[in-house]
Amino acid sequence: MMLHYLFNAYIGKSMIEGGMQKVENKGHMGEDFETMFNVDSNQMKVAGYLETIGSLFLLASFLGKSFTRMGTIMLNIVLGVAIIKHLKAGHGFEGSKNALRLFGLNTVSYLETFRKK
Repeated sequence: MMLHYLFNAYIGKSMIEGGMQKVENKGHMGEDFETMFNVDSNQMKVAGYLETIGSLFLLASFLGKSFTRMGTIMLNIVLGVAIIKHLKAGHGFEGSKNALRLFGLNTVSYLETFRKK
């Protein structure tokens, strides 16, 4: 049980900084980034809020399964889009490796909330 919370804390900590940067920059990640991934500043800002809030839910997952479920869904939406954007930009597995890793860990965390004890 404690391992599950540490798992969620690791994912939340890994994601929160990127989300905060997107929110603090008001969605601007640089013209090269926005051109390469075909996103605008409003989309980046929404991704930043989802990332930050989802991370906070995971960090608060010790309060209940609902926090884990909401956090993992929010983060997997952002991560899923990031994976697709990296693949479309031609970065392949190497470019999307970090997002794939976190997506996988997040999915395991989500599925764990349905396990009977």
